[in-house]
Formats: sequence, C-alpha cells, structure tokens
Amino acid sequence: MAARDTILKKPKDTKGTFKRLLRFMGPYKWLLCMIFFLCFASNVLALLGPNLAGWAINEAAAGAGKVNFEKVFYYAERMLFCYVLSSVITILINIFMMYVSKWIAKHMRADVFDKLMKMPVGYFDKNQAGDIISRVSYDIDVVSTCLGTDVVQILTSVVTVVGSFCMMLYIAPVLAVVVLVTIPVAVIYTTRMRTITQPRFIKRSKNYGILNGFVEEMFSGQKTIMAYAYENRVAEKFEGINQDAADAYYDADYYGMSMGPTVGFINNLGLCLIAVFGSFLYMTGAVSLGQISSFVLYSRKFSGPINEIANIMNELYSALAAAERVFNLLDEEEELKDRENATELTGVKGNVTFEDVSFGYDPEKIIIHHLNLYAQAGKLVAIVGPTGAGKTTIINLLMRFYDVDAGRILVEGEDIRNYTRKSLRGAYAMVLQDTWVFQGTIFDNIAYGKEGATMNEVVAAAKAAYIHPFIMRLPQGYETIISEDGGNISKGQKQLLTIARAMLYDTKMLILDEATSNVDTSTERKIQRAMRELMKNKTCFVIAHRLSTIRHADHILVIDHGDVVEQGNHESLMKEKGFYYKLYAAQFE
Repeated sequence: MAARDTILKKPKDTKGTFKRLLRFMGPYKWLLCMIFFLCFASNVLALLGPNLAGWAINEAAAGAGKVNFEKVFYYAERMLFCYVLSSVITILINIFMMYVSKWIAKHMRADVFDKLMKMPVGYFDKNQAGDIISRVSYDIDVVSTCLGTDVVQILTSVVTVVGSFCMMLYIAPVLAVVVLVTIPVAVIYTTRMRTITQPRFIKRSKNYGILNGFVEEMFSGQKTIMAYAYENRVAEKFEGINQDAADAYYDADYYGMSMGPTVGFINNLGLCLIAVFGSFLYMTGAVSLGQISSFVLYSRKFSGPINEIANIMNELYSALAAAERVFNLLDEEEELKDRENATELTGVKGNVTFEDVSFGYDPEKIIIHHLNLYAQAGKLVAIVGPTGAGKTTIINLLMRFYDVDAGRILVEGEDIRNYTRKSLRGAYAMVLQDTWVFQGTIFDNIAYGKEGATMNEVVAAAKAAYIHPFIMRLPQGYETIISEDGGNISKGQKQLLTIARAMLYDTKMLILDEATSNVDTSTERKIQRAMRELMKNKTCFVIAHRLSTIRHADHILVIDHGDVVEQGNHESLMKEKGFYYKLYAAQFE
C-alpha cells in the first residue's frame, strides 16, 4: 500500500510542466497566433448559424399564408455558407496544428537524444533501457497527440463557450442566468476529478515504462530463456507486469471516462431548466419561438464544449504526466563538464599512472582501495582476478566514465581531469566482451572509429583480425548489410568485427575486455599473434579471464576485492605460488 501511495502522489510541478511545454511551442508563436485567429473566425461563423436559424423559424411561424419563403431561404443560404466556411477553416486549423505538433515532437526527441548523449554512464547503469525508450517514443507521442488535437479543441471550445453565452445573454438574459446555475457545479466537479485522475495517468506512464523495459530485456535474452526452459516463468512474470499496466490503464480511464457523462448530465439538467423557464417566458410573450429555438441551440453549443473539455482534460492530464517524465529526464544531471582550463590530450605516448586511487559506485561501498600502478608506454598490462574484483571498474576509471573518489590517474604525467573527456577517450581504442555492431554495411562497422577510412585500410584490419575470408564469402562482401544488433552473424564474427574496428583505430592506448571470449581456440591464437604485432608501441590494458591469453604480458595486475594483491609478469607470479598461481592452476585442473 505504501508503494501505491507513493506512485499516486500529486505531481511535483504541473504548472511548471505546462510552462515548459509552452516554451517548446515558442518558435511557432506566429503560426499559433494565426491558428488562434482562425479558430476565432471559424467559431464566430458557426455561432451565427443558430441566430440565423431563429430568424428563419420566426419567418416560418408567421402562420398560413403569411410565410415569407424568400426570407426563409435567404437565412438558410447564409446559414449554409457560414457552416461550410467554418468547416473549411477548421480543416486548415487541423492541418497547421498537426504540422506544429509534428515539429514539436521532433524537437523534443532531438533534445532528449542530445541529453542522453551527455548523460554519464551511471545513468544507464541505474535505469532500464525500456523505460528510457518509453520516454523517447511513447511519452513524446502522447504529448504530440495532445498538442495536435486537444489544444485546437480547447481553443475552439473556449471561443464557442464564450460566444454562445454572449448570444444567450443577447437573446434572453433571464434564461442565461438559469444556465449559469449549472456552471459552478461542472467546474467544481472537473477540478476535483483533476486531482484524482492526473496521478493515475502518471502511474500509467510509469507502468508502461516498466512493461517496455521487461519486454526489451526478455527479447534480448530469448535464447537463454529457451535454453533454460524458463518460458513459463517468464510468461508468469510478464502476466504480473502486464496486469499491473492494464490495471493502471483501467484505473486512469475509469475515473477519466466518468467525467464526460457526468458533466453531460449536469448540462442536460441545465437544458431541462431552460425548457421549463423558456415555456413560461414564451407564454408571457417575453420571447418568441425563434428566440427560444436559437437559445436552445446556443445552450447546446455552450454545454457541448464544456462536456468536450471535460473529456479532453483526461488526455491533457495524460500528456502532462508524459511530459513530466520527459522533462525529468531532461533535468537529470549531465556528465560533469570539463574543467575551464582543460586541454586537449595530444602527443600521446601511452604512459599511464594510478596514484593511490580509491573509488566506489556507492560512496559507502568502496571497490578500489589505494591502487597504485604504472603502465609504461608500449607495454601490455593485464588485469586479472575473480568476478567482482574490480577489473572492469579500472577500465571505467581510465575512460573517465566515472571519476575517482580519491587519488588521481595520470596520462603523460598529467591528471586526466585536466584533459577534455573527448580527447582522453579518443586516445583509447576499445574492444569489449559485450560486442556492439549497428545496422549498416560491414565496411561501415569496421570503419566506425576512423573517419575517411579507405577500403584498403579496412581490408588490412579485417585480415589482421582473421575475418577477411568470412567477409569475402558473403554475397556483397564488405557491402553486406548487417541487420540490427548483428542478428545475421554469429557472436564470434561480431567480436572479430569489433577487433578489426579497434585495429583500424590509430591510437596509442588500447583496452581489451576479454576480447577473444567468443572465438575458437585456433582463431584466438592467430588473433593473439596478430594483435601482439599490431599493439607494438601501444599501451594495452587487457582484462583477462582465461589466463593463458596473457602469459606474454609485460605486467600483470592481480586484483581481489579492489586491492592489488600481486604484481609482476607471468613467470615471477608463478614462482611466488600465491593468488595468481592458484587462479592459473584452477583453470587447468
């Protein structure tokens, strides 16, 4: 119950969210002004219709032999002209507003994507990919739909309500007072329902984000699910999450959908009062039959938009809830900016030093303790240790995905925080265990890190990575399209592509996170020899799980629980028969 109450709490800043939406509409203010003017003109034309109808009815009610059909047709023709012109203008308004909403959605997505490119790695570690995707797609779509349809409807409704009431005052002020009796009831009810429905729309968006995140996670691990015969349990878990999303959708719409009928009932109650009091006024001769007819038509025009606004408010609340989620993402703390005096890292030789470095993702749980390391330019440094020892964390610190809590890391004798992040990260080439390829040609994937790479350079890198023969067997060779996430090639082939990409990238420092884990032993040996040749004069940091792959490393760093327990080369560490010796022996038992 406590969790439910937390989700259903009132949004932090509804007015602020609305103001920020208005700022997104700022570039189109002149077009919006024109749309507002057209809305006004369209509704004025539509409001002339009931008045013209009343005059026509008065002419028709003159009695047998006294009806002036010429005037009846005159009013009817003008009424038809007003309605046709009003409809044409409304079509133009919808076209213009759809244009505005489309470009606002485009700019919002551009801002969100740009923001995501500036976010620290920690944000993606803490948030589900599906929830982030939901904000970029579903939430912005909800906002766009609201701007494209609901805003126009609200503008139209406001003009119609005000115009209709003015005409009712003009026709029969006494009856207009009767109509006013029902307005406070409708306003109070709508205001009360807003406080009930808006938190539920926020919960709906949140649950859809959770649902998207789960689906994305399960689809990416489909083979593992099938291998472990876990389909039924995944389906059961999905059923629970899906039920929560459906309940949240029903809960929001249950209250939201009740607003329209209730407001409609209040408006119909007002119509009953008009019928009663209008009859008395007609009997006393205070109003004519045509005036009562016009008044009834105006009352319907007056109450109809109020009913529509009540329904639109549901969608508006949903859009505000979605916009709030988008703005919350835009307000997230970005990756810390470079220092004011930060310089570009140039003339890299590859000298890297860790000086008494301590770090923890959670300040209360330090992972790396007082790490000291010197990696000489052109040397191969291997980082080994059991799972969770902190190996990948060292790579994250080297790349400044995270900043150290204490101590410092030096490149060429200078604290890396004094360099720009872009130039620092550009000094490294990386091959990770989790391979990443994008939809495009094999050539584009290999040349990803080197702008203007030639075919000869790409082919040379592919040959060095021992993937050239495979590529040449493909129908279009290097122009073969890789499907999204590399679904049409094996994991080993994807890893060879990423190795070729790193080989082509001309840097003085290289990071390899178990870069040959998905290739066979024969190919691994060939790659090790080729990489050893290509890594000459480069400082290389290698995270190794198979210790046989780093026997020729210049320096091996043995880490356990964030502490460097041993350092040295393979021969010296084996002679010590310590922690490294036990790790190595365990792999060959």
